[in-house]
Amino acid sequence: MSGGVTLSRRRLIGGLAAGGLLGGCDRLGEVPAVRHLLFSAEDAHRALQRRLVDRMALAREYREDQMSPVFRMNGTRNPGTADYAAHLANGFADWRLRVDGLVARPLALDLAAIKAMPMRTQITRHDCVEGWSAIGKWHGPPLSLLLDRAGLRPEARYIVFHCADSLGGRPYYESIDLVDAFHPQTILAWGMNNRTLPVGHGAPLRLRVERQLGYKQAKYVMRIEAVASLAAIHGGKGGLWEDLAGYEWYAGI
Repeated sequence: MSGGVTLSRRRLIGGLAAGGLLGGCDRLGEVPAVRHLLFSAEDAHRALQRRLVDRMALAREYREDQMSPVFRMNGTRNPGTADYAAHLANGFADWRLRVDGLVARPLALDLAAIKAMPMRTQITRHDCVEGWSAIGKWHGPPLSLLLDRAGLRPEARYIVFHCADSLGGRPYYESIDLVDAFHPQTILAWGMNNRTLPVGHGAPLRLRVERQLGYKQAKYVMRIEAVASLAAIHGGKGGLWEDLAGYEWYAGI
């Protein structure tokens, strides 16, 4: 059932793109009527999916010979800030991932510590809301390991990802609930296709939440914050595209 919903969305977007109405994910937000058509009934969609699909059901995984020869970059290609350039220049040696908010033990982890954690490797399909898909291999620790290490407080309900990139001066961020945060395929990827994650795909760390559309896969993750409500985070809708363009907060597939 959930696949049918997604297929309908993506077929519609593909048709619009073919007709020249859309040139990319960024331009989708410029068409209010399209946003309304695509992103209506969010709550019904989420509730229906959660009723019909086991909350820990896995996204399909693929074989190496099914991987896409070219994996397009979505969103920002490089944050382009002086701070990010300095981290990139020294191989992210001084970079730290902060895990804080409603946690018992705030963390500041360097990349070596994250790479030393138990890792999951998964070959999955990335589905962009624009209508294209690509299959790639991702390497990184389950998000649940970091959250368990930090110790979520009982009032925590959402996990917010603060990123190094921005759009129009507004910082990129995304969020998921605890169901997706503790899903076994939700990882923080430091590697892609058997190599270190490239800058264009979100180095040094990006979120992979495999049961949601591409814009939820936050790149250039700098800080993870546990919160009780999204209302006070930037525009209050749980993500930059949600704030700016009315994208669904829940983008389940």
